[in-house]
Amino acid sequence: MNSKYLPTSLLALTTAAIGAGLTTNDSLAAQDAAGRTASGVVYLDSNQNHVRDADEKPLPDVKVSNGRDVVATDADGRYSLPVDNDTIVFVIKPRGYRTVQDENHISRFYYIHKPEGSPKLDFPGVEPTGPLPASIDFPLYAVEEPDAFDVIFFGDPQPRDQKEIDYIAHDVVEDLVGFKAAFGVTLGDILFDDLSLFDSFNRTLGKIGVPWYNVIGNHDINFASENDELSDETYERVYGPPYYSFDYGGVHFVVVDDIHWMKEGEKKFYRSGLSEEQLDFIENDLKLVPQDRMVVAMMHIPLVKSTPWLEPHRARLLKLLEGREHCISLAGHTHHHEHVLMGKEDGWPGSKPHHHIINVTVSGAWWSGKPDEHGIPHTMCADGTPNGYTIMHFDGSKYLLDYRAARRGADEQIRITAPEVVKPVDIATTEFRANVFNAIPGAIVEWRTEGGEWVSMTKTENETDPTFQALYNEEQTYLPGKPAWRTLAKPLVCPHLWKANLTESMKPGTHLIQVRATNPNGQVLNGERIVRVE
Repeated sequence: MNSKYLPTSLLALTTAAIGAGLTTNDSLAAQDAAGRTASGVVYLDSNQNHVRDADEKPLPDVKVSNGRDVVATDADGRYSLPVDNDTIVFVIKPRGYRTVQDENHISRFYYIHKPEGSPKLDFPGVEPTGPLPASIDFPLYAVEEPDAFDVIFFGDPQPRDQKEIDYIAHDVVEDLVGFKAAFGVTLGDILFDDLSLFDSFNRTLGKIGVPWYNVIGNHDINFASENDELSDETYERVYGPPYYSFDYGGVHFVVVDDIHWMKEGEKKFYRSGLSEEQLDFIENDLKLVPQDRMVVAMMHIPLVKSTPWLEPHRARLLKLLEGREHCISLAGHTHHHEHVLMGKEDGWPGSKPHHHIINVTVSGAWWSGKPDEHGIPHTMCADGTPNGYTIMHFDGSKYLLDYRAARRGADEQIRITAPEVVKPVDIATTEFRANVFNAIPGAIVEWRTEGGEWVSMTKTENETDPTFQALYNEEQTYLPGKPAWRTLAKPLVCPHLWKANLTESMKPGTHLIQVRATNPNGQVLNGERIVRVE
């Protein structure tokens, strides 16, 4: 095996070869020319040398998968699984343990078996891994995992080049250094087509200092591939399996690969889709998860606003999730932030709505818009939500999502758009808007001036965020020639925008408008704006 491959296939050398004392002849003797079986031991690596020593404790009842089948280790920590010449074997991390992490805190919980390696593509895939090892062993490390913990979720960082990786470093990573999260997840579109940037991106995110997991997005695949099966060879080289699962605390997390790369004639394109093999894995995985355990499904393309619900693979996924007592899901892709309570009209088969979260993106509207004093584009999302990330608080089956705007305080939750100054005669006919970035359907949004009574606001229909719309109009209409920055995306209808009229009781002077939004889960969000009447 080429030494260049070691950082992204850590287990391949340490646990599968060195740990078992393998030689090439040993490996060749352990396999036949047709169907093969991978076997090994999951163990407690007490001295943390990534090698299974004779006195180290084997771990029973730990799940291991080949991407379709899921088995539990026996009393001696042993498992066996069928493999072919394109298989990733991985351990499903149980509660109270962590897996191997590299220097950038990316979890290395897998062994890639591709004896011949990946075909030649635009970006390199997996180098030949050689014969199947006689024993593929997975080390685990005991850690404390409380019921209550936090997870960082990034949607679509999507840098085109090193300059945009630097934007990410200064816009979000620096604020998160030292944050006490259990781990973080990127919900796809880690990059924007240039897969040579994976290493630099990983080094930047690694500075946050927490374990990090990844979901594959449509901009993370190798477009030179002729089919879906080979499209994620580069991703696999860097991150391992494109779908998998793990436990943390009392929650079971499932990473879904819903990117299907295909070719029709000379045209290549992606669509939302899942393979039968992956759906078999998810079904087999969830069979072994207690019914009362919280399940969180994480994917790139949302479960709504994309693929028709008659697509049978998507319907099967929804049915598998519907069978869980406690289940939510998160996605990215659309570059806006929205809570969706899925019902029958969305293809959801359950009797109770399914909470699906379309996560705000780190890149906002693809790193567009006028740069600020730090040289970073304002890159507001097309629904008017500032670019940023979310933090999910888990406690057993309870959860709460906090939205965080990049380089702004945790209190940046509502943008009020109102005139700077209003004439007394115009008060009763003057409207203002409140964009409640993290509103959940059913939120109650109210406003008042200081000391006044709270008054309900009205949810808008088919309106864009007025601040984003004004910025877009300025770029399209008022700026001479082409702006010196990447122009904004077309405005989206904002799903979390409310309106109200100012009140005649506002006498000439300076007034503080206060808006509060109360989500159905009890979460209260606040915003303020000063206006003058004169």
